[in-house]
Amino acid sequence: MATFAQWVQGARPRTLPMAIAPVIVGSAAAFGLGSFRPVNAVLAALVAVMLQVGVNYANDYSDGVRGTDDNRVGPFRLVGGGAAEPRTVKRAAFLSFGAAAVFGLALVVLSQTWWLIIVGAASVLAAWGYTGGKRPYGYLGLGDVFVFVFFGLVATLGTTYTQALTLSPASWAGAVATGLIADALLMANNVRDIPTDTVAGKRTLAVRLGDRAARRSYPVMLGVAILAALLLAPSNPWMLLVLVLVPACIRPSRTMVSGTAGPGLIPVLQQTGFINLGFSFLFAAASVLGRV
Repeated sequence: MATFAQWVQGARPRTLPMAIAPVIVGSAAAFGLGSFRPVNAVLAALVAVMLQVGVNYANDYSDGVRGTDDNRVGPFRLVGGGAAEPRTVKRAAFLSFGAAAVFGLALVVLSQTWWLIIVGAASVLAAWGYTGGKRPYGYLGLGDVFVFVFFGLVATLGTTYTQALTLSPASWAGAVATGLIADALLMANNVRDIPTDTVAGKRTLAVRLGDRAARRSYPVMLGVAILAALLLAPSNPWMLLVLVLVPACIRPSRTMVSGTAGPGLIPVLQQTGFINLGFSFLFAAASVLGRV
């Protein structure tokens, strides 16, 4: 029976910055529109965090029962590590999705954006379908597309819209940037797992691109993410603050392109998470200063 500490590990708290970052960016864009709503922002953050936890438990369950995690070199897994029964982990995933749905419904009622219920339902289905079901899209090389859409566009633009009821160039630029940084983290994770995923038949984009091209895509995604924010500089010079992130991007980028493999890539995941969080704070600071 898994301990509380193991359940926390299984939730993969190091991935949570990826859930929080788009909410910060979306809220900053709403502030720039003069429509920041703190309660709505908190509810959006709770939705994002519970969806992320649900995704992590769902992946733990699905990869575990498929045997993908039998020779895993990454973070601890509940099912693959034999710490918890598959059905228990599956139940934890759906409880997390249920919590996200409750917070999401509260956000919809508060903002009166009823059509977003459909978006919320699609988000839950996408979260489960990544590694769950008969044809999980994560095994077909489509995971990067869905991560960009849901952890970039949907999370950021949805946060802005539920506060301002409109969108702006800043919200779009921020959404593209956070989506690309989330994809960079996923790419680093999947490059590490290329050997085991290939054996297990998991055809991620990293597997399809091949080791060399997949590694090179990492710094490209980070670079384009920063560029997306810099496109706002003509109207808000404070956006130049995101250049502070450049030194932080160099170390993980070097690790990726150097050919470091296996456990040596695990620090890159944490570093990329902090890059996304750092980007969101700098973007928010620039938005506030530009507005004030």
